Amino acid sequence: MDIKKLQTLVVDALEDVKGQEIVVFDTTGLTSLFDRIAIASGTSNRQTKALAASVRDKVKEAGGDVIGIEGEDTGEWVLVDLGDMIVHIMQAPIRAYYRLEEIWGEKPVKLGAAKRKSTTEGKEAAAKEATPKKSGHLAASKAAKAAEPVIEKKPAAKKPGTAKATAAAGAVAKKAAAKKAAPKVVAPEGKKVKVASTKTAEASAKAAKEKKAASAAATPVKTVIKRLKKAAAAE
Repeated sequence: MDIKKLQTLVVDALEDVKGQEIVVFDTTGLTSLFDRIAIASGTSNRQTKALAASVRDKVKEAGGDVIGIEGEDTGEWVLVDLGDMIVHIMQAPIRAYYRLEEIWGEKPVKLGAAKRKSTTEGKEAAAKEATPKKSGHLAASKAAKAAEPVIEKKPAAKKPGTAKATAAAGAVAKKAAAKKAAPKVVAPEGKKVKVASTKTAEASAKAAKEKKAASAAATPVKTVIKRLKKAAAAE
């Protein structure tokens, strides 16, 4: 089987069972025993065994050879030997302890090219690659908006007769009256000018007179009764 097809099958099988931190390395320049090595992590013994079984079944269905599987009894580190490719499925603490990436990680293989188009991950990756990237420039990324007519709203005229309209008219009248100042009368030198009394003063004087007259009319007239001395007794 072609090595690229084989690594594609292995990656798809690991992703089907939710394998974590999947990496593939090209080992052709490091050893003549195999051409690829894959490393994946499982969260439990059951998952590592399921990952190994998924790889075995996928390769067999495609007509590939499975030479052997080791470590299924414990599930901490399961090794699947596919001849041209070795798959290491390990739990996170075991993987962190042995650090196989430092030994075989000289030439990492990009997994994007290894994913099949029929898998969900492959379809998503293909869709992302097919989608054109938007320009970072704001003018290029935003679609031009069609010009819209601008409608200016005029303030509504106040109806006469309302309280607000009356108050507004009064304020305008006061401003106009304030602007028109009364003409000043300048008296010539040496002459006295008689200034007519204002209407307010006349009205107050008239009211005072009427009040005085009313109080005088209301005061009762005192009658003086003169007591006449009885005539002296007749002599």
